Amino acid sequence: MGTVPEPEGHYQYRVLVLGDAAVGKSSLLRCYAEGPGAAGGPAPCPTVGVEFYSRTVPLPPAGRAKLQLWDTAGQERFRSITRSFYRSAAGALLVFDVTNRASFEHVTEWYHEAAGGQATGKVAFVLVGHKCDLAGERAVSAEEAGRLAASLGMAFVETSARSNLNVALPFETVAGRIHEALGCGALAPPEGWDGVKLIPSKSRGDPPERREPRERCQC
Repeated sequence: MGTVPEPEGHYQYRVLVLGDAAVGKSSLLRCYAEGPGAAGGPAPCPTVGVEFYSRTVPLPPAGRAKLQLWDTAGQERFRSITRSFYRSAAGALLVFDVTNRASFEHVTEWYHEAAGGQATGKVAFVLVGHKCDLAGERAVSAEEAGRLAASLGMAFVETSARSNLNVALPFETVAGRIHEALGCGALAPPEGWDGVKLIPSKSRGDPPERREPRERCQC
């Protein structure tokens, strides 16, 4: 497997977070990018278009990658906007709500839509069962979700932004999958593609991480 080039630079991976409306995509991203306290605040408004987050993750043995995370709207009326970003993604989290059976049943649709819209023909997917703290309301078992993930050739992780459970794991997993694909040649980024970028090192270091919201809901 290849390694991230250090100290000449580090990789930036563009990752989409996909799934039905109200499955908790924005809460999961806020908890991951801004810390557990962010998930304890007011419930985020429905995403309109796309919002952006970023965070740097370690890549064993000694590398790192900056994840450019795109929080997409799940409502049908925004699907045309979401589709326009598929070609520029190296990875995707497919998120469903474990208490919402319909959101799980739509995972395959999200998967085929995203996979079919790729510029490279290769994207790293991770299936995420969110809100697993609501055990008494569960409508999808971990075993069933795991079988679906295996059939689609991806990892499966259960998370809870409210309980801060496994929040970082799906993001680190998708980064590792992209890294492995680059290292073995399964992913060969075409020239000018933004899904994977090599960011040269700066002598003064990278600027502080910050959230960069776009097209935010006004409420």
